[in-house]
Amino acid sequence: MINNYINFCREIYSEDPIPLHRPYFNKLDKEALINCIDSNFVSTAGKNIDDFEKQTADFTGSNYAISCSSGTTALHSMLFTIGADQGCEIITQSASFVATVNSILYTKASPVFVDVDRDTMGMCPDSLSNFLRKFSKVKDKILVNKKTGRRILACLPTHIFGHPCKIKEIQKICDDYGLTLLEDAAEALGSFFKDTHVGTFGVMGALSFNGNKIITTGGGGMILAREEKIARRIKHITTTAKIPHPYNFIHDELGFNYRMPNLNASLGITQLNKLQKFLSLKRKLASQYRIFFESSNYKFIDEPEHCRSNFWLNAIECNSEREKIKFIEETNKQGIFSRPLWKLLHKLAYLEKFQTFQLENSEYFEKRVVCLPSSVPNEWMDDD
Repeated sequence: MINNYINFCREIYSEDPIPLHRPYFNKLDKEALINCIDSNFVSTAGKNIDDFEKQTADFTGSNYAISCSSGTTALHSMLFTIGADQGCEIITQSASFVATVNSILYTKASPVFVDVDRDTMGMCPDSLSNFLRKFSKVKDKILVNKKTGRRILACLPTHIFGHPCKIKEIQKICDDYGLTLLEDAAEALGSFFKDTHVGTFGVMGALSFNGNKIITTGGGGMILAREEKIARRIKHITTTAKIPHPYNFIHDELGFNYRMPNLNASLGITQLNKLQKFLSLKRKLASQYRIFFESSNYKFIDEPEHCRSNFWLNAIECNSEREKIKFIEETNKQGIFSRPLWKLLHKLAYLEKFQTFQLENSEYFEKRVVCLPSSVPNEWMDDD
């Protein structure tokens, strides 16, 4: 079966080796970069930044979009803005990229790891609800963890591989308990729950434009925000908390140099113009994977019910950890890059001390998931 898969991949991709996910650029991307260089506005000021933010807001249906230097700085800025600090906890998931939890630790808050859902790989609403029923209580009008005594401030689920989690159920639980909902949508540009783009259900959501994402600015991120007050606050703290002035440099609080350069934004605009095409071709690629694995011992990880995924990374479930390791080793030997799910966050040495709850599904996926090459094949792009 693995040999058949290797042949299948080589029929789709002409590259050797075949990467997991590489970007696609054409002459329009290169021209945009040259034009930006010629303008001399290559740093953190320029029209491209404003245009890229507006176009991203329009595409996602977000009221506001604020560009950042990375998805990680977007996550950190969101948590900083809601007041995360040493005395509080943020509920998140162990099955996620490390940036999710690192952003929590940057604020000195403590993560709490709950389980993921078997249908979506994102945060499990039942695990979240069960944790809150068992460990939370209201004290002086503040939700606190009975075990640690810390305030439970927010919930930060991740839309894994671009598949939307059960965000409406999570949103209701957060509303019921008075938790701030933030979304790690770093992998999910172009993914929708019903007709609503993910990253817009919470108070804020983070996108990533890293080199391996569905569109890229080289490095970069975006914060989607619902309220103008929050958007202005985000823009202020990510611009070193500088008070606008023609020539004076006055900073009124601790801020961060988390701005996206105009050069990156110029690439973001041309990439965003190709997004609908990328989404269509990624759906075509996912369909071919789905058909190929239908008669195999592997389960293709498909988009959840009521969702439209961007299929950023295609992946399969193996029947055992041994089978997973064999698949990864044999495909990589043949120059076809595949990789496992990340090591669960709560198992990393510097995170072992934090509270966990009901991680059976997370353990299940860690032992079985294999990520497959998911770039749009060059041959499918018919650009000039």
